Amino acid sequence: MPPRPRMLAAAIAAALAVGAQAVPAAAADGAATGPSATTSRGIEIPAFYTPPSELPAADGTLIRSEPLPLALSLPGIDGPLPGRATRLMYKSTDANGAAVAVTGAYIEPAARWRGDGPRPLVAVAPGTMGQGDQCAASMALEHPLRLNGQTVSVGYEDLSVYRLLLRGVAVAVTDYVGLGTTDRLHTYVNRVDGAHAVLDAVRAARSLDSASVTSESRVGLFGYSQGGGATAAAAELQPSYAPDVELSGTYAGAPPADLTEVTEAIDGGDLAGALGWSLNGFLQTEPALRPIADRYIDEAGGKALKDLSTMCVGDALFGYGGRSSTDWTKTGQSLGDIIRAEPALQAFLAEQRIGSRKPGSPVRVATGTGDDLVPHAQARRLAVEWCDKGAKVTYVPVVLPGVGSGLLNHFAPLLADQGNAVSWLTDRLSGRPAGSNCWSMPVQP
Repeated sequence: MPPRPRMLAAAIAAALAVGAQAVPAAAADGAATGPSATTSRGIEIPAFYTPPSELPAADGTLIRSEPLPLALSLPGIDGPLPGRATRLMYKSTDANGAAVAVTGAYIEPAARWRGDGPRPLVAVAPGTMGQGDQCAASMALEHPLRLNGQTVSVGYEDLSVYRLLLRGVAVAVTDYVGLGTTDRLHTYVNRVDGAHAVLDAVRAARSLDSASVTSESRVGLFGYSQGGGATAAAAELQPSYAPDVELSGTYAGAPPADLTEVTEAIDGGDLAGALGWSLNGFLQTEPALRPIADRYIDEAGGKALKDLSTMCVGDALFGYGGRSSTDWTKTGQSLGDIIRAEPALQAFLAEQRIGSRKPGSPVRVATGTGDDLVPHAQARRLAVEWCDKGAKVTYVPVVLPGVGSGLLNHFAPLLADQGNAVSWLTDRLSGRPAGSNCWSMPVQP
C-alpha cells in the first residue's frame, strides 16, 4: 500500500466519529448493470431498488415507497426520534433526455418547525458515496456502518440529515442516477443527472401521502463535495427544468464546478479512485467517448475501472489511494494529459462546467481555502461567475490550516462550517431575506 493511504486510518477513524459514509460495493461483475443483481461485495441490494420495465411520464412521479428503518432512532411520545423515514423510488430524466428511475428517502421530522410558514423541505444531495449500488445514501440511513470483510462502509451524510431534522425541517435524500438502482452505473458528478435527481426528489417527497410538506412549503437544497456540485447545478437548472420547485436557498459546499481541474487535483491523491468513477460515468452518458478510452486505457486500467465500479469510498481509499492514472494507460500519460490531447473529452467536460448559468434563488458557496482535493480556486471562481451574472451569492471561505492529507483538507471544512450552513439555510426557509457579499470578492481569499 502506498504511503499516503496508510495515513487514511486516521481519516476513517474521524469519519466513524461523525458517522461518515463509505458504503460497500457492488459485485465485481457489475451489480449495477442489470435487474438480476441482488448482491454487491457481499451486501444484499433489496428488490425495492430494481426499477420497473416501464416508467411514468412526469418527472418526480413517485414510482414506489416503503417504510425505511432508521438505524439511529429512539422511541418518542409522538413517534420515533428524530423522525419517520420512507424509502422512495421516483422518475427523473437523465442528461440524454431518457427516463430513469432514482431512489432516495424522505424523513418526516418528529421536531416541530418553529420558523415562519408551513414545515419546509430540504433536498440533501450526498457527498461522494462511490459507484456500487450498496453505496446509496438511503441504505446508509438504515446501515450507517458496515464491516463485512469485503468492504468498510460508513454513513457520513447522516449527520447533516439529522441536524436538519432536529430543527423541524423535512428532508428528502437522493441516491442520484444509477446509485442503488440496479439497471445502470451511477453517473458520478454528472451535472445534469445530479441536478435533475435533486429537483425531482423534491417533487416526489411533496407527493408522498404521509408527508406534511406540500407545494406551499419552502424548499432548500443542501450539499457538500459531490453534493455541492449537484445542488449548485440544480440551482442553475431549476428555472428551466423545475419551475414548480421554487427555491428559497441553496447551500453548495466545496462544489466540483470544473471537473478538468478536479481531475488534476485528485490524480495520485487520497481519492484517486474517483477518477475511475468519473470515467465510468462519462462513458455511460456518452458512449461516443468509448473509442478514445479504448485507445488509451490498458488492461490494468480496464480492471481498475471494473473494480472501482462496485466500490464505495472506504474501499477506494484503501485500494486506490495514492495511485496515479499513468498506471492505467498504454502511453504512460495521465488522464489530465489525455484530456488536453483529445478535443472530444475537452468538449464533454466543458458541458459539465457549473457557473455558466445564473441561479434563480440565493446561494451560499463555501470552500476550504486549504482544500486541495476539490480545489479551492475553482470553487471560488464559481462564486465569482455567479456574482458577475447578478446572482445573490453568499461566499464563505473556510480558513483552516492544511494537515498534509488531501482527504482531511477536504472534509475538515465540511465539519467546521456545517452548523453555519444549516443556520443560513433555515433562515431562508423561515422567509428571512438573503444578503450578498459579492461586493467583497476582490478581497476574499
